Parts: sequence; C-alpha cells; structure tokens
Amino acid sequence: MTKAIALSGGGAAPPAPAVPAPVQQDRRPQLEQAALELFDSTPAEGGRALAGSRGKINFQFNPKEVTIAKAAKWERKPAKGAKSAGPPEFKGADPGKLTVEMFLDASGKHDGSVVASVEQLLSCCVPTPESRGQDKPSPPLVQFSWGQVKSFPAFITQVSAKFTRFAADGMPIRAVCSLTLEEMPGDPGWQNPTSGGLAVRRAHTVVEGDTLASVAYREFGDAAMWRPLAEYNGIDDPMRLPSGRVLLLPAPYELQPAG
Repeated sequence: MTKAIALSGGGAAPPAPAVPAPVQQDRRPQLEQAALELFDSTPAEGGRALAGSRGKINFQFNPKEVTIAKAAKWERKPAKGAKSAGPPEFKGADPGKLTVEMFLDASGKHDGSVVASVEQLLSCCVPTPESRGQDKPSPPLVQFSWGQVKSFPAFITQVSAKFTRFAADGMPIRAVCSLTLEEMPGDPGWQNPTSGGLAVRRAHTVVEGDTLASVAYREFGDAAMWRPLAEYNGIDDPMRLPSGRVLLLPAPYELQPAG
C-alpha cells in the first residue's frame, strides 16, 4: 500500500508582490495665458456695449505688469475774502484707462508672425469692415483677460509697436507693443470703482444649446433668474439667443429675482 507523502512548507515563502507607490498629484496652479478679446459692438445708452466675439489675440508671453488708472473730477469754487478753500463738489468720473505691453518674438521661427500680430493690433484702431457701411463706423471693442480676471469693456486709443530684432532679409522677428485701452461707457453693470478697473463680473459667450435658464442655473444656481438676466442684457425675446452672443454676468445681488 502506497503511503501518502505530506508536502511541507519548509522552503522560503515567495516574496509578496510589490505595492506601487501612490502617484503624487501635481498641485501646482495651472499657468493662465493673458489675452486681448475682440468684440463687435452695439449702440447703448452713453456709448456702446459688447456684442458678438471677433476672436482674441493671445499674449505670447504674459505681461510683467498691467497699469490701471481711474480719475474723478472735483471742483472748488473759492469765495472772495474767505480764509479757507471752498468745499469740493464732485463733477463726475473720468473713464478708466489700462496700459499693458505685449512682447512678440519669432526669432526661433523667422516667419511673419510678429508682423501679422502687430497688424492685427493696429486694426483695432480702425473701423471693422462690417461697420464701414453704417452711419457710425466703429472699431472693435476689446477686453483684457487673464484667467478669471477681465477688464472693463474698452476701445484701443493707441498702439505703439517697437521692432527690436530683424532677420537677415529685414523681416521683423521681435517687437514690443504698448497698448492703451480706455473704458467704453454704455454698460453700467461693468462699472466697479472699488476694484480699480478690473471688474469681478464675467461674460459668457452663447454656444449652441444654451438657454437663458440653463445659463442662469449654471451661474447663479437658480433657473428662475433667467428673466432678470435677460433684462440686464437688454434681451427682448428670450427664445432667440443666437450663438456667439455675449451675456454679461453680474454679481447675484445685482439681479432682482423674478416675482
């Protein structure tokens, strides 16, 4: 009779499988790219308001500084024989102004991209082709944006381009462009003197499938806010919301819920 042979585990135990080390997530903030957004405009009270987007000009390198200025007008009426100056009287606020530099470089490619970008900036100082046949031709409106920060709607008053490097054939391949933007009146919702000109309001460009109710729910958490949102943007027919239309999104407290 054959005797069963017991198998013993006297040998060394097999090594346990290696546990992969947890992957460390990169928590560094994502670099946002500054841009100059271009818009068509429509007549508005006191000026013009943003309309459809005309694209944007991306900053090849983010600016190292942005200057914003806002001034107020005060007037004193001196009284004859008075020992002290008369009380100041507020006469109004000057439009906000923003200045920024854009650095362009094509030294690695030696192509015409620098000249093309400068020409695109200069075109912001002349009427758009679509507006030339109208009673009041108008250049595009612009808005400086950098991440979640957007400036007031503005028009460009000056573009100064300095070419600082050239290819062997004379083509400019490096330039520094100085831009001066001035606030465009016509949209009271964007006035925010406490911010120094960088408004906390945002804008949403309508895409196919958007409705005022869906935008109101996404931005304010309440679809019923579509009516005050329509009134804020001067929309008479909420059923007609064309793609490309720019909706201004104020702070929730600036909108009165529909009753």
